[in-house]
Amino acid sequence: MSERRRESVLRAIVEGYVSTSEPVGSKALAQHHDLGVSPATIRNEMAALEQEGLIAQPHTSAGRIPTDKGYRYFVDMLAATAVQDSHKRAISTFLSDAVDLNDVVERSVRLLSQLTRQVAVAQYPSLRESPVRRVELVRMTSDRALVVVVSADARVEQATIGVPGAVTEEEFERFARELNEAASGLTPEALDKALSGWTQRHTTQPWLRDVASSVVSASRGGTIERVVFSGTGNLTRQGSDLKADAVTSILDALEEQVVLLRLLHEMASEGGVSVRIGRETGQAALAGTAIVAAGYGTVTSSALLGALGPMRMDYPGTMAAVRAVARYLSKVVET
Repeated sequence: MSERRRESVLRAIVEGYVSTSEPVGSKALAQHHDLGVSPATIRNEMAALEQEGLIAQPHTSAGRIPTDKGYRYFVDMLAATAVQDSHKRAISTFLSDAVDLNDVVERSVRLLSQLTRQVAVAQYPSLRESPVRRVELVRMTSDRALVVVVSADARVEQATIGVPGAVTEEEFERFARELNEAASGLTPEALDKALSGWTQRHTTQPWLRDVASSVVSASRGGTIERVVFSGTGNLTRQGSDLKADAVTSILDALEEQVVLLRLLHEMASEGGVSVRIGRETGQAALAGTAIVAAGYGTVTSSALLGALGPMRMDYPGTMAAVRAVARYLSKVVET
């Protein structure tokens, strides 16, 4: 059997089944796909594919559907599919107004879910060593102030602290300038030392210790090892192939973030766009699903973005969308 012809028949079966959710027969392949061979030849090729475990017949007289192994073969032979122009415009338009890293990650999962019609999953990048870009100390009332910390990876954290009423506006502005000068460009460990020295120079202003503590705490952030989801309702949409008990197990697995994070870390080590199909996930609850994921960020601040859905998914479109959104996220993190 011709290797190219085998791949063409398998591709046609996968695409046909993904599109219709119905088993694909030789007659349908001959009518709707330009394979250049007779229905009899197609049946021979299908028999060979079935013998290799790439397709299966769900019941007598039915057409064929891809197996886990068949989906894997299909994914492995896919070229780097280009994202549609309409998707590029959607990504640029929807994400360009994001104000910080938290906002862009939240927007990204919503957009990816819309583009793929799957559950979108985003892991926040590790921010342990992200330096501070600037610190703003803003007086809100005579006795309250807002501390705003902007990290180099566009994350924004803030806290409210008390200010003695005796502190004049001139003094407050001077402390704000000193704080920003002392903190800018420093990672949390160095920041802690620098601000400790700063507060020691102002022992008559004990409230500044609260300011320094807030800045250090904000610089470390609260988004380490965190994932967010969007589109869980897609698991129950018509044609998802997932039964109610399977959906419940999948949702439980998603909520168990330790399990999901472990899987994402494993996929990150594979590089590029990684795909896990069925039992390849290593989780019984996810055995009926596929996950398409890609890394984003920098060497020191990286994470994964992905789409999870039934094995009967549009792999080329999903892989292209995940790749495109991940690239955009990388640009934001690197800025």
